[in-house]
Amino acid sequence: MKTNMAHRLLVRRIWTLSAKDIRCLRTSTAATASISFSNSLQSTTPRVSFLSPSRTLPRSLPHTSRREVSFNVQDHEDFTERVINSELPVLIDFHAHWCGPCKILGPRLEKAVAKQKGRVAMAKVDIDDHTDLAIEYGVSAVPTVIAMRGGDVVDHFVGIKDDDELDSFVSKVIGQ
Repeated sequence: MKTNMAHRLLVRRIWTLSAKDIRCLRTSTAATASISFSNSLQSTTPRVSFLSPSRTLPRSLPHTSRREVSFNVQDHEDFTERVINSELPVLIDFHAHWCGPCKILGPRLEKAVAKQKGRVAMAKVDIDDHTDLAIEYGVSAVPTVIAMRGGDVVDHFVGIKDDDELDSFVSKVIGQ
């Protein structure tokens, strides 16, 4: 009985790990947890640990070398390096995972940035993870988008915009 409860608790803990927690796990700990978990289930099917990064892509997905349209800011140092010191203009999407309008705006903004084919970058900042950045840039509501060029704020907006307004905003930021 205790063993079953221990397995359920382990499964629940693994299931609820955040991405930040997973990055912090040591490979040996992840491998040990994966091995003990799979051994405890007495399964004959091979298991792939989702805690360790895979180095191969599934055969059904072609590998492309296209540049990513956006990136998630990891910390203040990352923000300084990739946003403030960027040679490209950067749109900063301040959002939160619980924000409905943010979930609508994010993909639309990425689409508008992708149309510019590398002439502008997009940084995504979760205000719950990076409250210091939100305060520093005066973000009081989400979604807030701030445009920076050469480390200086050149424009911003709060709330949702339609596709044409986003295209116009992005074009204005890159100087078209």
